[in-house]
Amino acid sequence: MEIFLKILLVVFSVGLIAVVLLQKGKSAGLSGAITGGAEHLFGKTKARGLDLFLQRLTVGLAVGFFVLALVVSYFVQQ
Repeated sequence: MEIFLKILLVVFSVGLIAVVLLQKGKSAGLSGAITGGAEHLFGKTKARGLDLFLQRLTVGLAVGFFVLALVVSYFVQQ
């Protein structure tokens, strides 16, 4: 059981890394850092299509990774 959970944790971590790297950047240089924050704050840029899917997949993989990390640490201690 412990080995299966560790393998699953590695799969979640590699998947999380891949999904984060597939997402495109939100800003472009210093001007993007200044104006990009305001656009994000007021909701002018909305994710659609693939960007929305990757964003939701990132959240799901991150939650799964943290839960699995806690479960694996519990099993390793015993």
